[in-house]
Amino acid sequence: MTATTLPRGDSSTAPAPPSEQPAGAPPTTEGRRPAATPGRALGLGVVGLWLSVIVLLPLAALTVRSFDEGLAGFWDAVTAPVALAALGVTLGVSAVVAIVNAVMGTLIAWVLVRDEFPGKRVVNALIDLPFALPTIVASIVLLSLYGPNSPVGIHLNATRWALVVALAFVTLPFVVRSVQPVLIELDREVEEAAASLGASNRATFRRIVLPTLAPAIIGGTGLAFARAVGEYGSVVLIGGNIPRETQVVSQYIQQQIEIDRPVNAAAVSVSLLAVSFLTLFVLRLWSGWTQRQQARS
Repeated sequence: MTATTLPRGDSSTAPAPPSEQPAGAPPTTEGRRPAATPGRALGLGVVGLWLSVIVLLPLAALTVRSFDEGLAGFWDAVTAPVALAALGVTLGVSAVVAIVNAVMGTLIAWVLVRDEFPGKRVVNALIDLPFALPTIVASIVLLSLYGPNSPVGIHLNATRWALVVALAFVTLPFVVRSVQPVLIELDREVEEAAASLGASNRATFRRIVLPTLAPAIIGGTGLAFARAVGEYGSVVLIGGNIPRETQVVSQYIQQQIEIDRPVNAAAVSVSLLAVSFLTLFVLRLWSGWTQRQQARS
């Protein structure tokens, strides 16, 4: 018998699809992630090691230290009346500062982007000054300006208003620098189209500009709040450190260390850390949700 030849177009001569490769054939890389290169693995290892040494290990040591007296000791330290009062003052003042910065930071960013005036570059540089200036210097300056010997006749020393002014000073850049890039990239033609259709400036800002700026405003406000919660240097002199009145959590922690209660200080520090972490975690969720909404639209 002679073998029957198959036509060229017969499917039996076509190469097997990737999923049906014959046994012994070299594996294909189609649909697979590229293998990690040695350089990439080294980079990930260095980053993981650095974060562990700088962030994870200190936080773990602090957490372990806070439970040296057991769960009951941790709870007693965190729920002590003076500790709760300090936490209430800190959260309340930080919330007020965050709201003030949300409004004033947005206004400052708007002026810096949309208006031209003499000294604009100087003002733009001054916005970043709280990042570079030691916060204790800010406290000294504010005490000289608004303390008992105030040259302007405004006495805020040892009041909650002093805390608001000090924390607003150190947290202002967060909102300004979050909103400013969004304003720069904002399409002005949309605003012009709204104006040509008869929309007022207020309606244009509320319906077109504000929805675009909202994620940046919320993000900057959240960062300002988280920064204010843990602030110490700017309030240490002008705040007065009065228990139940102007004492913030960071000052209470220092007081516990000075009277040889490191476990109490560690426990309150962990609670403060939890508040800051929760704030940043919520901001991360908000950012992810906002990006998904923008991608869908």
